[in-house]
Amino acid sequence: MYDLHTHSQISDGTQSLDELVGEIATTGLTGFALTDHDTTVGWQRAGQLAEHFGLDFLPGMEVSCSGQGVSVHLLSYMHDPLDTALLAEISRARESRVGRAQRMVQLLAEDYPLTWEAVQDHTHEGATVGRPHIADALVAAGVVANRSEAFETILTARSKYYVPHYAVDPVQAVSLVRAAGGVPVMAHPRAVARGWVASEELIFAMIDAGLAGLEIYHRDNGPEDRAWLLQVAKEHDLLVTGSSDYHGAGKPNRLGENTTDGETVARIREQAR
Repeated sequence: MYDLHTHSQISDGTQSLDELVGEIATTGLTGFALTDHDTTVGWQRAGQLAEHFGLDFLPGMEVSCSGQGVSVHLLSYMHDPLDTALLAEISRARESRVGRAQRMVQLLAEDYPLTWEAVQDHTHEGATVGRPHIADALVAAGVVANRSEAFETILTARSKYYVPHYAVDPVQAVSLVRAAGGVPVMAHPRAVARGWVASEELIFAMIDAGLAGLEIYHRDNGPEDRAWLLQVAKEHDLLVTGSSDYHGAGKPNRLGENTTDGETVARIREQAR
């Protein structure tokens, strides 16, 4: 069994790659995908560590998207990391995140003991500053107990401190991933606890653009939504995946709490170019 959605310190996880893959090796999982946000920097090291521990490694990336006014996340597996069109969109999003984070810290500092320097202290070299790092700084300042509380209250998209950032349209993102030889799977499609989710219309538009699968077995998809997603996957011959969306400390998600079978991983590899 595979966990196809994990994060390291390279984006917004709390563990180094060595720590992350070392922990994965203790779970009994067959393999994993590294899906740091908008970056493939960790692929080489993760592959080396996977070989060391006898794990199967699937290179991935979580693409931050925005469509119809809602945040959408797309998991891209096995795309060409040097594809210029996809890289251009990812770079634009990363740059926008920094300005957005700075503005959010300015707004938060009006009400809480928070500084930009404090947030940077929780950001590891090479990572783009984002809300998870702001959350860690708020935890350190004693404002909230953990990341989950920060996202459910102060950092929610409905908060007065929230500032949007540029993100590629999800339908365009599906096309870009396919053009880069990758396999696009929609992450946690019905994660209503996080805020507004993609409409059925948008999901079907992504399918028409070449969406390969849906991450159905995820803690943020409720039972009724899972049933609907399974029906959609059946009707459109989509891959069905399950993942932890593991970030390390600060979130309740645990490695391997949802998994994907080897047959589905083989189908992902078959579709990759």
